[in-house]
Formats: sequence, structure tokens, C-alpha cells
Amino acid sequence: MKTGFIGGGNMAEALIRGMTSRGMKDIIVSEPLKERRRHLQKTYNIETTEANRDIVSSCNIIILAVKPQNMDAVTGEIRGTLTDDKTVVSIAAGITTAYLTSRLGTGKIIRAMPNTPALVRKGMTVISPCEGVSGGDIAAVSDIFKSVGEVITLPEKYMNAVTALSGSGPAFIAYFIESMTEGGVKTGLGRDEALKLAVQTLAGTAGLLDTGMSPSKLREMVTSPGGTTEAGLRVFESRGLADTVADALQAARKRAEELGRGS
Repeated sequence: MKTGFIGGGNMAEALIRGMTSRGMKDIIVSEPLKERRRHLQKTYNIETTEANRDIVSSCNIIILAVKPQNMDAVTGEIRGTLTDDKTVVSIAAGITTAYLTSRLGTGKIIRAMPNTPALVRKGMTVISPCEGVSGGDIAAVSDIFKSVGEVITLPEKYMNAVTALSGSGPAFIAYFIESMTEGGVKTGLGRDEALKLAVQTLAGTAGLLDTGMSPSKLREMVTSPGGTTEAGLRVFESRGLADTVADALQAARKRAEELGRGS
């Protein structure tokens, strides 16, 4: 089964890196930039082209790895060229399967939302297949995203929330790490040391939670009555951290909905 990418940006490259590391070699990418095509071809020993229609004609799985604002142009270009043996996967935020079905004239559509940690094979991807997609095709697409991390399947109605939480989440967490680092500097640490402490603390905490320990349990383990952690947590609570985070996710979800309405 041959996989084609329309668009050769960072997320496409992350997926290609993961796929080739698992021995998945039958890959082709269409990309308008010559230097980018050369890089992908040389680095991963895959086919490249500048023609999107080459992807449609030669591949069984077609991954639309373009920005939402470019989706009209791309779907207009490949519309009418899809046959029943082809499954289309979109990783564009906010672009609905209803839009893609109407634009492409096929019901074999899977909407996917991977996130940036896919670049280091620690990604989280949610997929939402249309009813017309077979179990075998869903499994094949899942395998592609499993090459860069974890995969779960959810109904499409949850995808805007997914976009807000796991799609935008890495930026929110990075912002928190920036804030932790700046806070460490203000307490007297050097910037490099503060950043290393913050990053490793995040990684170690994630590792503990990955064992199945609940966040509340971990927080209780660290928080001694009358201790330093409790003092810090009281500041978060007084400043409404939980509400701030919830508001940020709501804003991101709303923007995802707006992108979908514009499609």
C-alpha cells in the first residue's frame, strides 16, 4: 500500500521519519519547493514530485498535510481524480470531513489531529474516520500515526476540543516551562540551569503519570502539609490557574470551530 503526502512540511516530515524508521518505504511527497523536495528525497530515500495529481494517481493513502487556508486550492486541484481504492487523510486543523467529502466527492475520509511531539516520536494523534472507511484502511492509517506516538479514535464532534487540548497543548506547556524558567531566574538560578530543571521536571512528571498514576495522586505525594509545594499551589489557586487554563482551551476550541466554518 503506497502512501502519498500532499505537502512536505514539518509534520509530514515527522511522519515520514517515523514511517521509514519502521520500514515503511513506499512513500511519495508532493512539495512546491525544490530545496525541500531535495532534502526529503536525500534524507529519507523517498520519491518526490511537484505535482499533487501524481500523489492521487499513484497512492492508496493520500495525506493532506497542508495549512487550512490552502485546502480550497488543493482540493480543487485533485477533485474528480479520486477512485474508490483511495483513502484521504487530512491533518489540517478545523477542516471537517463534511467539507472534504463535498469538495472531493468521496466518503473515504479520515480526519486526523497529530501534535508537535510527533517530531520526536512522542506524539498524540486522534483520528476520526467517516463511515465509508473500511477497518483495514483505518488500521493502515493508524499504523502511520503510531510510528510517531500514541493514537486513539474518537467521533469527529470531539475534534475541535482535541485540537485545543493536544494540538495547541504543546505551546501552552512550553509557555508554562518558559514561565517556570523565568521564575527560577528570579529566585537566583542561572537561566540554563533553570531551564534544565524545568524541562527535566516536566519529563519526569510525565513519566510518572504515564505509569497510570493520576495527576491528583501525584500532586498529593509531592505536597506536604505546610510545606513549600503547598505554598506555591496556594498562589496558583488564588490566581485562578485552573480557570485560566480552561479559558485558554475554550478560546482555542472556538478558533478551531471558526476555521471549520470557513472551510
